[in-house]
Amino acid sequence: MQFSHSSDIWEEFPELSAGVLHVQGITPYADVGPSVNRFNEIARSRLAGGPESELPEIQAWRRIFSRMGLKPTQYRCASEALLRRFRQDGSLPRIHPMVDLCNAVSLAFAIPVAAIDLANVTAFLQVRHAAGNEEYMTFSGEIERPEPREVVFADGAGKAHARRWTNRQSGLSAVRKDTSSVLIVAEAVHATASADVARLIATLAEALKSLWQVTPRSTLLDKGEPRFEF
Repeated sequence: MQFSHSSDIWEEFPELSAGVLHVQGITPYADVGPSVNRFNEIARSRLAGGPESELPEIQAWRRIFSRMGLKPTQYRCASEALLRRFRQDGSLPRIHPMVDLCNAVSLAFAIPVAAIDLANVTAFLQVRHAAGNEEYMTFSGEIERPEPREVVFADGAGKAHARRWTNRQSGLSAVRKDTSSVLIVAEAVHATASADVARLIATLAEALKSLWQVTPRSTLLDKGEPRFEF
């Protein structure tokens, strides 16, 4: 299996930096509480200086969404949506240890982090423009069809596992109690994205090793090395 961004995505968004991590052997029993609390404190400290909309990581994604023809305050990247909820509620709901950890890291770095259960991904996963015939399943089980040219995470069977790039993941590949194999994708477009994504992936890899006693495989992607095989 492989993960990649299409050549069109790299051409249109040269500021993109991406990191990918694959881990096998995930269970729903890890105690991520202390790690989540530590990352939450980092996010809380950053938000003390102003709302999430003022963070450079979020401002950069808002510019990308505008370039894609999306209203940034209507369609937010995943990290902005998490930060907004965290600022308003003081915490995020617990879902699954893997999701909770990824959400907390996303809060701390203000960078979208997708955690994808590979059991329902066919052959490969590519970030590309939609043709308009892909199927996307919401968390409530409804089927949607992304608009042509919308940026999606698409697999070999034409299933869209995320819509509007970093806006919304699919219920089809959401991490669940029986999830074992997970692909984690972090993407950023701000000025220091390359260094920050590298730091995020390294931080997450260390946390996974400690909490699940697993050996993650990871890489950083760019236009010259756009694929991750696993």
